[in-house]
Amino acid sequence: MKKLHVVIAGMTVVSVSATVLAIGALGGEPSSESRLSDTGQERLRQSADDFYWSGRVDGGDAVEIKGINGDVSIAQASGSEVVVTAEAYGRRSDPERVVIEMVEHGEGLTFCVVYPTPEGKRENYCGPGDEGRMSTENNDVNVHFRVEVPADVDVVGRTVNGDVEALDLQSDIEAVTVNGDIEISTTGFAAAQTVNGSIEAEIGAMELRNDIEFSTVNGSITVDLHDAVDADLDASWLNGSFDSDLPFSMQGLVSRRSARGALGNGGAQIELKTINGSIRIR
Repeated sequence: MKKLHVVIAGMTVVSVSATVLAIGALGGEPSSESRLSDTGQERLRQSADDFYWSGRVDGGDAVEIKGINGDVSIAQASGSEVVVTAEAYGRRSDPERVVIEMVEHGEGLTFCVVYPTPEGKRENYCGPGDEGRMSTENNDVNVHFRVEVPADVDVVGRTVNGDVEALDLQSDIEAVTVNGDIEISTTGFAAAQTVNGSIEAEIGAMELRNDIEFSTVNGSITVDLHDAVDADLDASWLNGSFDSDLPFSMQGLVSRRSARGALGNGGAQIELKTINGSIRIR
């Protein structure tokens, strides 16, 4: 079982085996509710308004953020701890009725925004990856996450209506939104997907360890790469154009809507897809 070292409101550092403890503002006082789910996963629920959590996470594990309405901002941590904070605000709906639920699982930690479940509806709950149920039911509360991760901890940022920003990282990063832009800079692996928004990414590694995939429907894709990078490139677009500042060797037939070939000597694949937008390699 893992041990996570947790800072409680800037006070005492403790170690907790197999469970994760956090603090937050609920009813004006720091409090939290921890329980075991039917699957045996440890869950923590606390108010999304002025949320704060910090603790150590094992290297190689991932911190996953799952929001619906609101931005996700990710930065490199100055120390060895993960820090997750959030702010909630709404025009009609009460932010204090929206909670952040945290689940510990085999691959790390998942933090979800969980909205109140209307009477007679299936319960909203947090789950890693494709698991969980997150329905707003016309609740207009926005939750903005701010996350700090050490270099050895991977991070996944997901939202529906909001931007995802992950800058100056040394971690592997996956960013997903529907209505929002994505901006990434890292020396690790990166993947990004949006529908209505543009993607800007800076990959600082000269040697790519894994394939990279960026896709959008309505938006442009701009990727900054190391000058000496070796990679295979597969780019496609419908209404837009393609341009590369780096030497690019085309393979196969030249198309007005796709470009396939090699950067340098070729290597890991970089796949870039958009429908309405241009693609640029810098």
